[in-house]
Amino acid sequence: MNFSLWCDYLEKDFINGDFASMIKEGKISGATTNPAIFKTAFESGAYSEQIASLKGKKEAKKIYELLAMNDVKNAAFKLLTNYANGEDGFVSIEVRPELFDDGVGSLDEAKRIFNAIKMPNVMMKIPASEQGCYAMRELVKRGINVNATLVFSLEQAKECIKAFEKGLKSYKKKFPNTKEPECVISVFVSRFDRELEESLKKAGLDHMKYGIYNATSIYYEIEAYGLNNVRTLFASMGVKDGKASPDYYIKELAFERSINTAPLDALKVANSINVIAPTSKEVIEEYFTKAAAAGINHEKVCAKLFSDGISAFKEAYAQSINALQA
Repeated sequence: MNFSLWCDYLEKDFINGDFASMIKEGKISGATTNPAIFKTAFESGAYSEQIASLKGKKEAKKIYELLAMNDVKNAAFKLLTNYANGEDGFVSIEVRPELFDDGVGSLDEAKRIFNAIKMPNVMMKIPASEQGCYAMRELVKRGINVNATLVFSLEQAKECIKAFEKGLKSYKKKFPNTKEPECVISVFVSRFDRELEESLKKAGLDHMKYGIYNATSIYYEIEAYGLNNVRTLFASMGVKDGKASPDYYIKELAFERSINTAPLDALKVANSINVIAPTSKEVIEEYFTKAAAAGINHEKVCAKLFSDGISAFKEAYAQSINALQA
């Protein structure tokens, strides 16, 4: 399987318009969502009538869930042909961010949402925490596709791989000769470059390579495990440096058997993406050695970015709930 491009955005009107067109043109073969994406979508005005009809009849959390699940189901329907042809076709929906450290809670919510949407090409998105890995393992064991999200470190990726491997072993034992659940490990990229820009510049290092090299190292690890149902998904691909093209990260991470999920501005300019070979391990090691010598503690940065990511998703979710209660 070659390189794939997914859309990191969904919205009701967009699904029936540009999203459907991009699928038909073969530009994208999947989609990802998160609480921040749904917050933006619900503020667009496209849901005004739906929200008005539901307020007073259902609590805000139920309204949020209904709107999100409807969008994911509609997007999954648009991607069914891709899925049937083995050309991805997946749409991700995330459990509530407050459940990131609750394995049983994440598992129960993921099962409930997956069963409610009733589409085979939905991926349940779980933050890559210790408890999240428990939920991932149990979901794969039950044949449910999983997107491990907010992955910043190699250790996180390894734990996700182990969870997927154990879950798949149990699944195959119970359901031999059936379609295996698909899994992706969402490695976040550009947040490193924004977090470390000043430190890297002072060290004389290209500040827009840290996230790419970290993601590439994780890609090497995932590929080395050789699990056919597990791929690297490069996420957090938004370019904040005006000097670079919106599709900069896509072009730098267009590896064999990998996926890029990108925002709309990047997708609009991402034409004729060529699959490239990853930067060598030696070059990456030299870069990180220099970064460490400059005082950058990689483990601490990864931990901070994971914590920041959870906090940002919690805030976006809370803001959506508050707006739906108003």
